[in-house]
Amino acid sequence: MANAFKSETDTAIGTSPATIYTCPSSTQTTIIGLTCANIVTSQIEIDVQLDVSTRTSGAEDSVYIIKDAPIPVGSSLVVVGGEQKIVMEPGDTIKVTSNTASSADVAMSILEIT
Repeated sequence: MANAFKSETDTAIGTSPATIYTCPSSTQTTIIGLTCANIVTSQIEIDVQLDVSTRTSGAEDSVYIIKDAPIPVGSSLVVVGGEQKIVMEPGDTIKVTSNTASSADVAMSILEIT
């Protein structure tokens, strides 16, 4: 098995869900960090979802990792990090939505195992 550390980013996320990462086929991914930053001049609220609806077995849900989380002006929120990790299977996606247009940047650190 090959291991590869990677980072995924997206900028100016707004009110439509932005897919930050999709776990490739024949791969398991561990999210080791996910940070969302407020890039506008007012407080925003973000949602981060793990969408596993494309799985062919087991749970096939879209679940919130965090919902309506406030991020003050000039701040960021560590959604995943420290001792918390999230495991993804092939086809799973991470989606981020803000309550304000073009207002959030996201940085995600992952470990892909193929």
